[in-house]
Amino acid sequence: MTSPTRLVLDTNVVMDLFHFQAPPLATLAEAIKDGRVICLANNSTLAELERVTGYPQFRLDATGRQYLLQRYQAHLTVLPIPSDESPALPALPKCRDPDDQMFLELAQYGQADLLISRDNLVLKLARARQRPCPFAILTPDAAMIHLFGAHSGNAATED
Repeated sequence: MTSPTRLVLDTNVVMDLFHFQAPPLATLAEAIKDGRVICLANNSTLAELERVTGYPQFRLDATGRQYLLQRYQAHLTVLPIPSDESPALPALPKCRDPDDQMFLELAQYGQADLLISRDNLVLKLARARQRPCPFAILTPDAAMIHLFGAHSGNAATED
Protein backbone atom coordinates (compact mmCIF):
# COMPACT_ATOMS: atom_id res chain seq x y z
CA MET A 1 0.00 0.00 0.00
CA THR A 2 1.40 3.37 -0.97
CA SER A 3 1.30 6.33 1.36
CA PRO A 4 -1.19 9.12 0.58
CA THR A 5 -0.07 11.95 -1.67
CA ARG A 6 0.95 15.01 0.34
CA LEU A 7 -0.57 18.25 -0.99
CA VAL A 8 -0.27 21.95 -0.35
CA LEU A 9 -3.25 23.93 -1.62
CA ASP A 10 -2.96 27.66 -2.20
CA THR A 11 -5.70 29.85 -0.75
CA ASN A 12 -7.60 30.12 -4.05
CA VAL A 13 -7.79 26.35 -4.36
CA VAL A 14 -9.00 26.03 -0.76
CA MET A 15 -11.74 28.55 -1.54
CA ASP A 16 -12.66 26.63 -4.70
CA LEU A 17 -12.99 23.44 -2.66
CA PHE A 18 -14.54 24.60 0.60
CA HIS A 19 -16.48 27.74 -0.34
CA PHE A 20 -17.48 27.37 -3.97
CA GLN A 21 -17.46 23.57 -3.87
CA ALA A 22 -16.31 23.69 -7.49
CA PRO A 23 -17.67 20.62 -9.31
CA PRO A 24 -14.44 20.09 -11.29
CA LEU A 25 -12.66 19.49 -7.97
CA ALA A 26 -15.25 17.09 -6.53
CA THR A 27 -12.92 14.09 -6.87
CA LEU A 28 -10.21 15.97 -4.98
CA ALA A 29 -12.70 16.99 -2.29
CA GLU A 30 -13.67 13.33 -1.84
CA ALA A 31 -10.02 12.24 -1.71
CA ILE A 32 -9.35 14.84 0.99
CA LYS A 33 -12.41 13.76 2.97
CA ASP A 34 -11.50 10.07 2.67
CA GLY A 35 -7.85 10.60 3.61
CA ARG A 36 -6.55 9.38 0.24
CA VAL A 37 -4.52 12.60 0.09
CA ILE A 38 -3.04 14.60 2.93
CA CYS A 39 -3.33 18.38 2.94
CA LEU A 40 -0.61 20.34 4.67
CA ALA A 41 -0.89 23.80 6.21
CA ASN A 42 0.84 25.92 8.81
CA ASN A 43 -0.13 28.96 10.86
CA SER A 44 0.90 31.36 8.08
CA THR A 45 -1.20 29.69 5.37
CA LEU A 46 -4.15 29.37 7.75
CA ALA A 47 -3.87 33.05 8.72
CA GLU A 48 -3.98 34.03 5.05
CA LEU A 49 -7.04 31.86 4.49
CA GLU A 50 -8.76 33.41 7.50
CA ARG A 51 -7.99 36.89 6.15
CA VAL A 52 -9.19 36.05 2.63
CA THR A 53 -12.49 34.59 3.86
CA GLY A 54 -13.28 38.08 5.13
CA TYR A 55 -13.14 39.64 1.64
CA PRO A 56 -16.55 41.11 0.74
CA GLN A 57 -16.79 39.24 -2.58
CA PHE A 58 -17.12 35.94 -0.70
CA ARG A 59 -20.13 37.18 1.28
CA LEU A 60 -19.25 35.16 4.34
CA ASP A 61 -20.38 36.33 7.77
CA ALA A 62 -18.41 35.36 10.89
CA THR A 63 -20.31 32.06 11.22
CA GLY A 64 -19.74 31.17 7.55
CA ARG A 65 -16.06 31.99 7.80
CA GLN A 66 -15.68 29.87 10.92
CA TYR A 67 -17.57 26.97 9.32
CA LEU A 68 -15.36 27.05 6.21
CA LEU A 69 -12.17 27.16 8.29
CA GLN A 70 -13.37 24.30 10.51
CA ARG A 71 -14.26 22.11 7.53
CA TYR A 72 -10.83 22.68 6.02
CA GLN A 73 -8.95 22.22 9.30
CA ALA A 74 -10.74 18.92 9.92
CA HIS A 75 -8.77 17.46 7.01
CA LEU A 76 -5.37 19.03 7.58
CA THR A 77 -2.02 18.13 8.91
CA VAL A 78 -0.84 21.40 10.45
CA LEU A 79 2.92 21.68 10.54
CA PRO A 80 4.99 24.06 12.62
CA ILE A 81 6.80 26.86 10.87
CA PRO A 82 10.49 25.89 10.76
CA SER A 83 12.59 27.53 13.43
CA ASP A 84 16.15 28.78 13.14
CA GLU A 85 17.24 25.45 14.65
CA SER A 86 15.50 23.42 11.91
CA PRO A 87 17.82 21.65 9.49
CA ALA A 88 18.67 23.78 6.46
CA LEU A 89 16.84 22.79 3.31
CA PRO A 90 17.99 23.40 -0.27
CA ALA A 91 17.23 26.86 -1.61
CA LEU A 92 13.90 27.25 -3.36
CA PRO A 93 13.16 29.55 -6.27
CA LYS A 94 11.89 32.94 -5.10
CA CYS A 95 8.35 33.88 -6.00
CA ARG A 96 7.94 37.44 -7.24
CA ASP A 97 5.01 37.76 -4.82
CA PRO A 98 6.54 37.34 -1.35
CA ASP A 99 3.10 36.42 0.06
CA ASP A 100 3.18 33.21 -2.02
CA GLN A 101 6.64 32.09 -0.88
CA MET A 102 5.10 30.56 2.25
CA PHE A 103 3.32 27.93 0.12
CA LEU A 104 6.61 26.88 -1.47
CA GLU A 105 8.32 26.73 1.90
CA LEU A 106 5.46 24.72 3.40
CA ALA A 107 5.57 22.25 0.51
CA GLN A 108 9.30 21.82 0.92
CA TYR A 109 9.26 21.55 4.72
CA GLY A 110 6.28 19.18 4.66
CA GLN A 111 7.81 17.04 1.92
CA ALA A 112 4.75 17.60 -0.25
CA ASP A 113 4.42 15.76 -3.49
CA LEU A 114 2.41 18.52 -5.07
CA LEU A 115 1.55 22.21 -4.68
CA ILE A 116 -1.77 23.02 -6.33
CA SER A 117 -2.14 26.66 -7.29
CA ARG A 118 -3.98 29.00 -9.64
CA ASP A 119 -1.49 31.81 -9.08
CA ASN A 120 0.47 32.56 -12.26
CA LEU A 121 3.57 33.67 -10.36
CA VAL A 122 3.65 30.39 -8.43
CA LEU A 123 2.95 28.34 -11.55
CA LYS A 124 5.92 30.00 -13.30
CA LEU A 125 8.19 28.48 -10.66
CA ALA A 126 7.29 24.99 -11.87
CA ARG A 127 9.69 25.72 -14.73
CA ALA A 128 12.51 27.11 -12.56
CA ARG A 129 15.79 25.66 -13.77
CA GLN A 130 18.34 27.30 -11.49
CA ARG A 131 16.61 26.15 -8.30
CA PRO A 132 14.01 23.52 -9.19
CA CYS A 133 11.40 22.69 -6.58
CA PRO A 134 11.52 19.22 -5.02
CA PHE A 135 7.76 18.93 -5.60
CA ALA A 136 5.44 19.41 -8.57
CA ILE A 137 3.50 22.65 -8.98
CA LEU A 138 0.29 22.20 -10.94
CA THR A 139 -2.94 23.99 -11.76
CA PRO A 140 -6.10 22.39 -10.35
CA ASP A 141 -6.93 20.93 -13.80
CA ALA A 142 -3.47 19.42 -14.22
CA ALA A 143 -3.51 18.16 -10.62
CA MET A 144 -6.81 16.35 -11.21
CA ILE A 145 -5.28 14.55 -14.19
CA HIS A 146 -2.05 13.85 -12.30
CA LEU A 147 -3.81 12.53 -9.20
CA PHE A 148 -6.85 10.81 -10.63
CA GLY A 149 -6.16 10.38 -14.33
CA ALA A 150 -9.40 12.09 -15.31
CA HIS A 151 -9.78 15.42 -17.02
CA SER A 152 -12.44 17.70 -15.61
CA GLY A 153 -12.48 21.32 -16.74
CA ASN A 154 -11.86 23.79 -13.95
CA ALA A 155 -14.63 26.38 -13.74
CA ALA A 156 -12.41 28.74 -11.77
CA THR A 157 -10.36 31.29 -13.61
CA GLU A 158 -6.66 31.93 -13.30
CA ASP A 159 -5.52 34.80 -11.08
